Amino acid sequence: MSHAALAEIVQRLPKAELHCHLDGSLRPGTLLELSQARGLALPVTTVADLARWMRADDAADLESYLARFATTLAVMQSASELERVAHELVLDAALDGTRYIEVRFCPALNTHGGLSLTDVMDAVLKGLARGERETGTVARTIVCALRSLPAPHTQEMAELAVAYRNRGVVAFDLAGGEAGNTADQHAASFDYARAHNLAVTVHAGEGDGAHSIHQAVHRCGALRIGHGTRLHEDAELEAWVVDRQIPLEVCPTSNVQTRVVPTFAAHPLARYVSLGAVVTLNTDNRLVSGVSLTDEYLGCMQHLGFDLATLGRLAVAAFGAAFLPLAQRRSLQEQAQRDIARLLADTPESLHRMEAAA
Repeated sequence: MSHAALAEIVQRLPKAELHCHLDGSLRPGTLLELSQARGLALPVTTVADLARWMRADDAADLESYLARFATTLAVMQSASELERVAHELVLDAALDGTRYIEVRFCPALNTHGGLSLTDVMDAVLKGLARGERETGTVARTIVCALRSLPAPHTQEMAELAVAYRNRGVVAFDLAGGEAGNTADQHAASFDYARAHNLAVTVHAGEGDGAHSIHQAVHRCGALRIGHGTRLHEDAELEAWVVDRQIPLEVCPTSNVQTRVVPTFAAHPLARYVSLGAVVTLNTDNRLVSGVSLTDEYLGCMQHLGFDLATLGRLAVAAFGAAFLPLAQRRSLQEQAQRDIARLLADTPESLHRMEAAA
């Protein structure tokens, strides 16, 4: 059986994505069209060339990876642009077999063209809701603060997230370059979010060591960890995270591009799975990393030797880790579990595993 046949099976696998940045997940064609409409110069002129140029395989670290976002944010400064990008992301996720997606972004970065924070939120939520109506893929959002900015910014984002808690926002997050920008500087804003019954997740263990994960869970009260790649550097903390089943939002391809790991095959997610951690697979940024969620699942088969049954368990775990009310979360998870069982039963044994590669 061909690789294409296996890819089609994995694409059909019901999936949930919990770590996907709106401003890193534009369609290349949309980025090109909106840039041209604004008169913004790009170094390439075709959709295919732009997709290659935006993919951050040449990044030296997390900070240089994040530099790509100046290009996307330049065309995300009007309500119509934001609504379109959000809408298209849900459509693309649905085609990827994704039944639930949490889309995260920092609204403060979309106010440079005169939009208010409320304008930004309303436009994104409108686009997500439109995509959900058209596809059935449930779409929610996570408001991010940037750890490189002063605490008043973080508090403003926390208050904004809380204000939209019953209107599509399901969590509050801290993102951006980790080195030198510790989470404990923003702990008060996470106290505020949690005091208002809003879930929190924190980027940690990506651009900084395991101590950043320690701060995320113990100072900020994170219910999930964004990336968590370097958790293995602290054995006691690793055991604590596993014991308490704190989900990891793992983004393998992005972690290779930001030089957190040298190769996909060297990613510690296989270790975390073997230890019994709650591991979820995610794209991080569909455009900037140049991947779909199906690609990430296939990568785990190719480079880590995972079989379809293991992928199915990871998919089910992702639904269970969603920041949704219990009844809705269970409903999505149980339906996915039934559909995955049928898919595995109907798939020829020859397509249950791919030969591991370096």
